Amino acid sequence: MRALQGAILLVYCTLVIGDVYMHNPRGSNNRLDEDTANRKNNNRLFDSQNNNKGGYNTGDRFTSEGGSRPERFYSMQYYGSGASSSREGSKLMVEWTNQHGCGSDESKLLCNIVVQYMCQSNGTHDDYPRGNGGSSNDVEERTLYMRDGTSTDTQKYSEPRKGESDRSYNSRMEKNYEDNSDYKEGLHETVYWYDQCRYREANGGLFTADQDLDKDSVGYITASRTRQNNEGDRSGYECPEERDYFPYWQPTLQSENLDRFQRTPWIDLAWLGDKTKCNYIKQNSFNRRSKWRCVLSRDSEERPYGRAINEKDCDDEGGKWVEFKSFLEVLTDVTSESACRAEQRKGTRNKIFWTQLRSDSSKEYCVVQAPEIKCDEAPWTRVNHLGNSGDSKSADSSRLEVELPYFPSGEAKRCTLRLRYNITTADYDPWTTDSSSNDDDDVIENNPEVDVLENGDELQLALNTAQTGRTFQDRSHVFVVLPRTSEMASKKIYNLNVRGKRGNIVQTFPAVEYDFVPDKLEISRSDLVHVQWTGSNSHDNKNDGDDGQGKGGTDRHNMLQFKSLDENYPLKISQAKFWDGVRSLTDPDATGEDIAVGLATSGYYCAKRETGKCPSKLTSSRKRNLDDELDNAPASYFGHVLKFSKSGTLLYMCSRNNNFSNRSQKGKLIVK
Repeated sequence: MRALQGAILLVYCTLVIGDVYMHNPRGSNNRLDEDTANRKNNNRLFDSQNNNKGGYNTGDRFTSEGGSRPERFYSMQYYGSGASSSREGSKLMVEWTNQHGCGSDESKLLCNIVVQYMCQSNGTHDDYPRGNGGSSNDVEERTLYMRDGTSTDTQKYSEPRKGESDRSYNSRMEKNYEDNSDYKEGLHETVYWYDQCRYREANGGLFTADQDLDKDSVGYITASRTRQNNEGDRSGYECPEERDYFPYWQPTLQSENLDRFQRTPWIDLAWLGDKTKCNYIKQNSFNRRSKWRCVLSRDSEERPYGRAINEKDCDDEGGKWVEFKSFLEVLTDVTSESACRAEQRKGTRNKIFWTQLRSDSSKEYCVVQAPEIKCDEAPWTRVNHLGNSGDSKSADSSRLEVELPYFPSGEAKRCTLRLRYNITTADYDPWTTDSSSNDDDDVIENNPEVDVLENGDELQLALNTAQTGRTFQDRSHVFVVLPRTSEMASKKIYNLNVRGKRGNIVQTFPAVEYDFVPDKLEISRSDLVHVQWTGSNSHDNKNDGDDGQGKGGTDRHNMLQFKSLDENYPLKISQAKFWDGVRSLTDPDATGEDIAVGLATSGYYCAKRETGKCPSKLTSSRKRNLDDELDNAPASYFGHVLKFSKSGTLLYMCSRNNNFSNRSQKGKLIVK
């Protein structure tokens, strides 16, 4: 088959390519709850290409490990943005480190950062898959419900064979849905998405240098083979070609039709790189531009997808070239165009349309369009250094402040955030070099020998053509986006969280030690701050060491007011006067002193006195025996959404982790 029609599409697909670790939200690097320094399975959910030692465990809700019970794990819960685009943003600081440098005209390589998220309806407690039963609900939950899982194993998969009949396809996919999907194993992308990838022909217009891509089990080279993954190794249900190239030319929808959980495609949040490419990135993001795919059949007894990746080859294959639209949400309760227009008038953050989701169906929906992708310069970092960004006055890790989405349905959503770090050499132009330069040693070759002395003595260069364009990525654990309460209307919300894990600087590397994120926050008095953190009870690293205070292997945090950033003694609660001007939107009965007690004890005491959310038996007035290093306090704490009645500055610290000369966990909140 020929490559995609229209050379422009091939020319300007940048290769999404050095080690990258996300610190807020906590990047998993494919970890779950390991008690070892190295992760157990580097292919659990996605292909990170990172060091096995990176990443953070998923959070534990209580004082012991979650084990086989998903309800004992903790997912971070953020309140989403509101309907107004200017006043109601929910701000989340995404923080990461990348090893091989990025940003500025002085960079020693070409790079970009791609940030995306995928969401679905959170549903109810009963929607989380609990077993491998054969009912339609059980199967749907196991194959669609996004989750971290309780096992470090990878979901199983039965692959297609050359010449597979529709009957064989149905039998195989029934096995994938009913037998291979396991409730204990994590799930991001769906098996439906990955099976398309195993049929879809690889884009033959791409530059693969001198790398030979293996044929797939269907008899030709598919999208599961790339220059970086020429043997088609599987990582969860991620499609390698989609992972390695952005913007991708096919729709990233995870189901054939709108499913029960409304699983979104990948939503493009930000692209950070050469700003001269911003128009192209925005115009080709699936958020706002439809993508086309070859549909072979709408009959449930026949395979719906095939080989073709352009319209002519789709016709030759007997399929229909179909337009698909992305969506942030579909308002299924809105059943008319006039009612849909009324939804649009309720806010300015999202564009809402009455439209088809696919061009081969006349069915129309009230569709909430994904926001336009943010495009900006990448933060500058130097090569061979997993450290702070050079363009930050406060010497932070690379950061991007994003606004969490607004879902007009008012439903809670569960999401994962994906950050890809892409590097390539400038020995050729990655935006214009295509398959016509494959196997051309004048463009680039593997480990070339060069006669720089011009006397026949050659020097060998260390160039691996599978890595001169390369993708690294990290993903968050699953988190929840909550609908706002009425008291949060017309307010900005800033999320104040914690990064890091148990150990000293050597033991945690390439993760980091504890700190608050952001550690300096300046807001207006009308803004809100949601203080929340999560931690693990199994960050003990076995024989690699886990220095720190309290019980080995455990993360614990608290927040205490103190007088000066260069001091280390907190104020007593009665002296912590900042809290006099603070109230909680999540526990309206709580006084400032109640809030301070909860934050000081990570929720071991939920308040000083009984409130509407804190029963008397859990208050510091009745309950006793808080461990002095917080060992019996919960590893994770939902905290409070704080509102402020007066201006002031809060200097705060963590009593357990602020170990002078070893680690400093302090922060500053300025309310103007």
